[in-house]
Amino acid sequence: MRHTTILGGLLAAAVVAAGCVASQRGGSTAGSTKVKSRAGLRVDFVRSERDLHAQVLPLLNRYCWDCHGDGATKGGLALDAFTNVTAVVNDRRTWERVLNNIESGEMPPKKKKSQPTAKERIQVTGWIERTLFPVDPDHPDPGRVTLHRLNRTEYNNTVHDLVGVDFKPAEDFPPDDVGYGFDNIGDVLSLPPMLLEKYLRAAERVMDEAIVDGPRTTPMRRFGPREMEGGIDNGPIRGLASAGELWVENSFPVAGTYSIKVRAHQQRAGDDPVRMAVLIDGQEVQRFEVKGTTSAPEVYTAELKMAQPGRHRLSVSFLNHFYQAAKWVVVPSRKANGKPIRERVDPKERNLFCHSLEVSGPLGVEVPLPESHRRIFSRMPATVDQEPAAAREILSRFTRRAWRRPVTPAEVNRLMTLYTGARSAGDEFVSSVKQALTAVLVSPHFLFRGELQPEPNNPAITYNIDEHALASRLSYFLWSSMPDDELSTLADAGKLRRTLDAQLRRMLKDPKARAFTENFAGQWLQLRLLPLADPDGDKFPGFSAALRDDMRTETENFFQYVLREDRPVMDFLTADYTFVNERLAQHYGLPGVVGPEFRKTSLAGTARQGLLTQGSILTITSTATRTSPVKRGKWVLENILATPPPPPPPNVPPLEAGEKLVGTLRHRMEKHRENAMCASCHDRMDPIGFAFEHFDAVGSFRERDGTDPVEPSGELATGEKFADHRDLNRLIVTTHRADFLRCLAEKMLTYATGRGLEYYDKPTVAGIVRSMEGRGNRFSALIEAVVHSAPFQQRRGEGEPVSLQVASER
Repeated sequence: MRHTTILGGLLAAAVVAAGCVASQRGGSTAGSTKVKSRAGLRVDFVRSERDLHAQVLPLLNRYCWDCHGDGATKGGLALDAFTNVTAVVNDRRTWERVLNNIESGEMPPKKKKSQPTAKERIQVTGWIERTLFPVDPDHPDPGRVTLHRLNRTEYNNTVHDLVGVDFKPAEDFPPDDVGYGFDNIGDVLSLPPMLLEKYLRAAERVMDEAIVDGPRTTPMRRFGPREMEGGIDNGPIRGLASAGELWVENSFPVAGTYSIKVRAHQQRAGDDPVRMAVLIDGQEVQRFEVKGTTSAPEVYTAELKMAQPGRHRLSVSFLNHFYQAAKWVVVPSRKANGKPIRERVDPKERNLFCHSLEVSGPLGVEVPLPESHRRIFSRMPATVDQEPAAAREILSRFTRRAWRRPVTPAEVNRLMTLYTGARSAGDEFVSSVKQALTAVLVSPHFLFRGELQPEPNNPAITYNIDEHALASRLSYFLWSSMPDDELSTLADAGKLRRTLDAQLRRMLKDPKARAFTENFAGQWLQLRLLPLADPDGDKFPGFSAALRDDMRTETENFFQYVLREDRPVMDFLTADYTFVNERLAQHYGLPGVVGPEFRKTSLAGTARQGLLTQGSILTITSTATRTSPVKRGKWVLENILATPPPPPPPNVPPLEAGEKLVGTLRHRMEKHRENAMCASCHDRMDPIGFAFEHFDAVGSFRERDGTDPVEPSGELATGEKFADHRDLNRLIVTTHRADFLRCLAEKMLTYATGRGLEYYDKPTVAGIVRSMEGRGNRFSALIEAVVHSAPFQQRRGEGEPVSLQVASER
């Protein structure tokens, strides 16, 4: 077979196959229904100017000027610079922050004796909303999502569901940028030239894995370190720093003999060599002594007799972890002032590092065609004359699934041009089809989630997205992958919208919904930072990589339970249960849990409650050597209360700078807050963080910080006092319940739509919160309200909202 595809030629083929995606214009817009023309809400600037001077500025002068006027700029805010409506309109972000702080009750600070009345607060907030954020609650602006490139997770999952290959081609792609806390935001998912080259190579590799177009050699699947689960991701290698396993899920097509090769090296400590074992579904296949070194890793080969074909868990187990803490020893031969000196002996640890895992087989038998090949070539032509029709059918079916919408005859004709060219040049039928299929995977229609609409540049026109775009939004929201056949069939028939709630229930029960936990919860709760946590081994000798993995599993299982059982979202804060295995239970001091399996465990009678006392959250909000009330307080403000502090001003000295600070951490932080530059933000963050001081930097419970008793009491910026973390939780679910529900609604809507929220999304967020409250704050109410919202169901033309245009024209 003559392989005609080269990198540059494939790029040209992609352009030929896809045409172009010109600002999401043109093409069929069937199913896009016009909702309304939005003339926009006009702002009465004459009235706003009058009210600013008669009602708003006098109140700001009375309650705010001592910190934010007459030359005072606490928190970097000077309100006396805004002397007219034009100045206010030109700094919308600042006034949005003013609005949020007044509405939340954080400003003016409760410690000030002079406080505005409720009527006066409404007077100021109402003016800000009328002047800067004019919205029509009955017809919310859905906004517009930037053309959305598949991120790495979405690409891997889509390739798996489309073709059926098990490897993750996007692991070699550069990291995705993050915006608004998530990596699926259209505005930041750019396409640099390096990524385009990797897309081209990945498409070829996917087709090489999926399709057999040459002699049938013994199949070999190589798993790189980033394709393995467990252990520590160290880039080109994956390490086990404690007894545990690295594992992959591998498909064994038939019963027979398979060769398993592990390329590994050891870090020796203690008297014994490093020992590892290869396991299949937890059963040991063969055991090895690892002698390879960092500079010369070795390959260890096991023979596996597979009796039952299908997917199985293949593991590499580290059998004999060893750790010796740092210690001081007396050196008799070395003396100072006539006395033997003491030297520090660094800690020693025995570790196992894996470079790759290869599976070859079945050995000695005729190799069957892989399921991926049979899925694509479900029809093979009997004669040469039947080949064009068979190729067209294969390409039409595959492209329709890959591009997640019906394809036009013209689009299939362009792909057939590639097939015909390869066939005429002498390539076999399968190889010729494969070339066209490769082009499908580098098309913008595959790499991007485009949504066609009429009048794409008219911001005054709103349309319902068509049902195929709705199917894609649903599937990438809940599965981080392409729509399945049921969603696509309903979209083809125009019946998806009328069966939306039933489809949501089905999708959330599907195993693929695990991606929602990993990607939404993993980023909302910042669990992706956990692998970077590296607590000091001397201070926290009980912490290990395996315990770190357990912490993440606990939080993911907890989130998944709230989702699957449709629990009230308040469980995130107040649940008296969690999910632990023996190792994590011992870390928490929970009795009666034996074995490596995670199980639901009661927290009744313990200090733990909900997410905020789980080891994952407590560890990522600490430093390597101690807790961090600042990090913990900031995390709660950002991810629970949706009231993030502003960035710190430049050149703020760190806690350790300047005068030496002594005493407990609380006393040192209070000294730090005497700096006026720091106080405005730290008065909000620190008390919240100190509420969790009963938990050390790796989440273990404690009564004392060193020799000093823990002091967890505090006062919120809004004036409510609390005794400890449980009391703080009580305040959040009662007094600040609306803030938490709004936070969760904003996070979910941002993730679901793939864009940051704007002022015109306030009615939508408020509607989602009302829907939740009307259904007992059940998790399903949150999901359904988001999916039924205008930003998820609709889109408008590109450009500034009409109300902003009116302001800018003034």
